[in-house]
Amino acid sequence: MKRPAVRHFLSVADLSPAEARTVLRRADEFKHRPYDSRAFERRNVGVMFEKPSLRTRVSFEVGIADMGGKAIVLHQAEIGIGGREASRDVARVMSRLLDLLVIRFGDDTVLAELARTGSIPIVNALSDAEHPCQALADFQTLAACRGARGLPLEGAVLAYVGDGNNVCHSLLRAGALLGVEVRVASPPGYAPDPDVVAWASETARGPGDTVQVGEDPAAAVAGADAVYTDAWASMGQETEEAQRRLDFAGYQVDAALMAKAGAHAVFLHCLPAHRNEEVTDEVIDSSRSRVYEQAENRLHSQKALLEFLIHESPGSYAEQLPR
Repeated sequence: MKRPAVRHFLSVADLSPAEARTVLRRADEFKHRPYDSRAFERRNVGVMFEKPSLRTRVSFEVGIADMGGKAIVLHQAEIGIGGREASRDVARVMSRLLDLLVIRFGDDTVLAELARTGSIPIVNALSDAEHPCQALADFQTLAACRGARGLPLEGAVLAYVGDGNNVCHSLLRAGALLGVEVRVASPPGYAPDPDVVAWASETARGPGDTVQVGEDPAAAVAGADAVYTDAWASMGQETEEAQRRLDFAGYQVDAALMAKAGAHAVFLHCLPAHRNEEVTDEVIDSSRSRVYEQAENRLHSQKALLEFLIHESPGSYAEQLPR
């Protein structure tokens, strides 16, 4: 039997510009009509974690339930992908039991193997290379802030100050798809992956859409519509914390740096935040902060994404079973 076409979301780059805009529009509909879809009626979704999770786990579980489905939470300690179980075996077994698999796993080659050998959509809930679901919520948040002022998302400027990590990579990709200028300021040695920067630069569309990568936070933030930062040491980098505090000492987002942004600029952070390290209390607790709206929008944007993927992936093994 010919294997059906399946849509995965391992990277923001798995969406076209039109699809990204469609998902964000649908996310806004979900925000106002939470139970607008029963796309996952009688469907089972695996939600698997190698690393700890708060927002990701809760938002996916609630979103799946809102759409009539059931989330089955799994942990790497129990599954043992790459050790107790080969990735291809996990993919093929899960494809016969589930309709979709959401997975938070560091090694991107494992995600690629699951997508290549399984027959259900695979969603990257955070990996070493990207945090694509977070980027969807981030740009939904920025679009709402711009919309409240009668401005489109396209043409906005987002400044990212800090580690050129998985979050930064997904912001670069999403900005390129959506017509948002993304400026990155990182300490020497912590710049984003050059391949991601090159992809974003080539993909950025429309006059004025640019990608800027440098080392000067003030230059990146100047006149920006949003200022974004992330923890200096992410999960798995705990042994580097002391050195990173030294290296990132000039990259804290404080009131003085925010003052260099546009008059209506908002502050964004994917959370969890290390308060008074990468961002001061004064900024994260200010009226400019939209971090909790970002966290909420994980729910809406992920529902829109899941609905899109399940509709775009007909004919999986689970889909063919009687319901």
